[in-house]
This record gives sequence, C-alpha cells and structure tokens, in this order.
Amino acid sequence: MAELVPYIDWTPFFRSWQLFGKYPAILNDNVVGKEATNLFNDAQEMLTQIISEKWFTAKGIIGIFPANQINDDDIELIDENQKYQLLTLRQQAQKSGKVPNIALADFIAPRETEIQDYVGLFCVTTGFGVKEKAKTFEDANDDYNAIMVKALADRLAEAFAEYLHEKVRKEIWGYAYDETLTNDDLISESYKGIRPAPGYPACPDHLEKETIWNVLDIENEIGVTLTESLAMWPASSVSGYYFANENAKYFGVGKIKPDQVADFAKRRNISNEKATKWLQPNISE
Repeated sequence: MAELVPYIDWTPFFRSWQLFGKYPAILNDNVVGKEATNLFNDAQEMLTQIISEKWFTAKGIIGIFPANQINDDDIELIDENQKYQLLTLRQQAQKSGKVPNIALADFIAPRETEIQDYVGLFCVTTGFGVKEKAKTFEDANDDYNAIMVKALADRLAEAFAEYLHEKVRKEIWGYAYDETLTNDDLISESYKGIRPAPGYPACPDHLEKETIWNVLDIENEIGVTLTESLAMWPASSVSGYYFANENAKYFGVGKIKPDQVADFAKRRNISNEKATKWLQPNISE
C-alpha cells in the first residue's frame, strides 16, 4: 500500500469535501487554504495508520490479449483460443471539416491488415476492509473519520490504477519501457496509450464490465463483484482497458442516434429496450 502513496492525485480528494482548487495550490488558497490544510494533515495522519496497521487489502489483476478491430466498431479479443467481443460506441455528432467520428475500436489494428494487435484489461481494488473500518467510526458517531476513510480508499484505488498502468507500460507490456514521467505528468495523462473505463465518456456502456469480468474471471481471482446496476463492490475499485496505440486519446462519445442503439442491441444480442435503458443518457432525442 505504501508504494501507491506517491501516485495519489489529491485534487479530487478535496473536491469530495466540497473544497475546489488544485493541489497543492489549494493549501495556500486565500479562501479555503486553512480548511484544506487541516483536512490534508488529518488525511496524512490517517494514511499513515492505514499503511502501518494494514486497514485495507489491495488486490489487482491484468491481462494482455491478442486483439483486432472487427466490424468497424468492435474488438475481437482472443484468450487461449476463446474469442470475446468488446463492443465500442462511435461518435455521431456533426463535426466541421474532415474531423472523423471515432470509437475506441479505431485504436486497434483491423483484422484485414493482418497486423496482430493487443488490448489489455484490468481491475484493481483497495476496498477490502474499508466498510468495516468506516463502520467502527460510524458506531462511534464519528462521521468525519467515516467519510475520511472512504475518501482515502477511493484515492488509493485510483493510485493503484495509475501505479499498475505505469508498470504495464514500462515492464509487463513494455511498449513504453523508457518512459520517465513525474506524478504530475501521470495526472495530466502525458503517457503513451490510454486506460478508458466502462461508464466513462469514451465508453459509456456499463455492460462492457460483464465481458471484462468474464475474461479475467475477476470475481474468483480477486473477489471484486458487480452489483445488479453494474457498480463494482467493494466501491473503492477501478476497472477498464489498456490501449497502447500512440494515437489513442481520451474522448467523449457524446450523443448517439437510435440507429446505433439498434445496431448495438443486435451486436450485444439484447433487446432494443435493454440497450436503450443502459445507453439512455447518451441517446439523442
């Protein structure tokens, strides 16, 4: 757990307490600086206890798999001769000039090129032990520390995702073995490749988590489960993909049209109604 601390992005931590400003500048802010500093000092004290007394257990799993783009919008992943299909959504907004509407599948070499490409999947958690520790504070009517312990668990989970992604780039996959980035560089996403996550702008489809869980056998391997609403449990968990393409970038799919929803339903082999339910926030009127 101590290895994850240097990878913590503290700015969202303050935001979770309704203190807005970028770390470390927020500590000297004319309006919220004193409150932010007190909060930060309390967080450092608890973080020391989390590590020394082993309050949480961190677990993670990754896989790098042969993959190629198929049918324009999908990625075929092969794991020990078993084929899986990762479905991606394509932007449909009207753009100026020749700016293309992109999908995550565009960052993987098409099968017809006969270039063997790869894609990574991962899940990390620092959430085991958090619920129990938060309950001890709640039972003592200590809401402040109950919130603090959850906020720090979330920061450590994101730090774990950052730490493991760096390890993948430099050692495990090794496509950026000579990378030398600071934590500020990592926070500003200056690395080669991306790690988008289901439910986020580039991949608003939460149903993709089910495929990630199947391929990596996450529930059996590290104990992280999916709820009915496809939220991860423990809550302080992060999952997603690794793309190594140097042209890969984070983007938002934005609003999509009913024709893509219908095509998505067909590709996923679900009803149009179910597809509409899961993609509703992104469907244009």
